[in-house]
Amino acid sequence: MLNKTTEFLNHVKAELKKVTWPTRKETYASTTVVILLVLFVTVFLGAVDWVLASVVKLLLR
Repeated sequence: MLNKTTEFLNHVKAELKKVTWPTRKETYASTTVVILLVLFVTVFLGAVDWVLASVVKLLLR
């Protein structure tokens, strides 16, 4: 069992060496894009919700 675990961890270590890690600049740019996209979707869905709520209120009067 210990042999298999050691072998597995050695494979994990070898695979991690193959990974191309993003630079600080790439990470910052990706994070900025995600935050802006979340803000855009939040505003869009808020506007759609407000419009639909207004339509429903008008219909129920």
